[in-house]
Amino acid sequence: MAQVTQFGHMADGAAVQAIVLRSETLTVRVLTLGAIVQSVRLDGVAHDLTISSQSVADYQGAMCYYGSIIAPVVNRITGGAALVAGQMAQFEKNIFARHTLHSGAAGTQFKLWHLDSADATSAVLSLRLAHGEGGFAGNRIVQAVYTLTGDTLRLDISVISDAPTIWNAANHSYWNLDGSADFSGHSLRIAADHILPLTDDLVPTGAVDPVAGGPYDFRASRPLAPCAPDLDTNFCLSRSAGDLRNVLTLRGASGVTLRLFTTEAGLQVYDCRHDGHRALAFEAQGWPDAPNHSGFPSIALAAGVRRVQSTSWQLFKGQS
Repeated sequence: MAQVTQFGHMADGAAVQAIVLRSETLTVRVLTLGAIVQSVRLDGVAHDLTISSQSVADYQGAMCYYGSIIAPVVNRITGGAALVAGQMAQFEKNIFARHTLHSGAAGTQFKLWHLDSADATSAVLSLRLAHGEGGFAGNRIVQAVYTLTGDTLRLDISVISDAPTIWNAANHSYWNLDGSADFSGHSLRIAADHILPLTDDLVPTGAVDPVAGGPYDFRASRPLAPCAPDLDTNFCLSRSAGDLRNVLTLRGASGVTLRLFTTEAGLQVYDCRHDGHRALAFEAQGWPDAPNHSGFPSIALAAGVRRVQSTSWQLFKGQS
């Protein structure tokens, strides 16, 4: 039986629901606002493993990216413009007044999703996006399915559009496995041989740089500390989406471990520098700014073709 309660109200008075999912070891709370993963608790661990708030106002304000599903296009679009199906599309320039970040005000993180169904271990949420909103083409139907099985939370995001468009979604949860002031003491492994270097505006230069021997070489697990290195970085997992596979392992000093699995070609890692390096965001997605770089894996979505992307988080303490 699903546990669904009222979490609060949005600024316009609309009610936000919270859905609690439980497995043998995990308890997860998902909100209808932004399809946010609001809480992840592991049995035997006293603290939440994600950074969260009990306030809807926070999620409509400074914490709008915390735990939410960001779409239609997560990350940056250089110059707030891209060629889509042969036509130049213009988007909101909401970063440095020059580029688009996380789809601007049209982002799904700001929207109230519809709760289609829920039971003790799963929740299905959906959203309809109108053609032209924020400059993005297509009337799109989006569905997010959260499923809890044993020690693993899985998210499947599907979308279908009635017109050619671009699509690149991601969950944007922040993880601190120790409940500590920052992520010092964690260790990190990422299965990526390359990263995308950035301009001073934090948009991809178009180059694809090897990590070998450099500060972004996490192919073997190594300790983390704030600013060593700075992380707002896309790690190139592959040249195309594929099967669900393990791409990242984060381990806290407390012994709690997170393994992230995804079908996606890229993984943006952000060090929460704006908030005291409290946690790490892992955004499994296509490569950022792909429409503006012919050598990047495409995020084009053809009309009538359903795209499904999957990410899962395995969480446990001790050996597994």
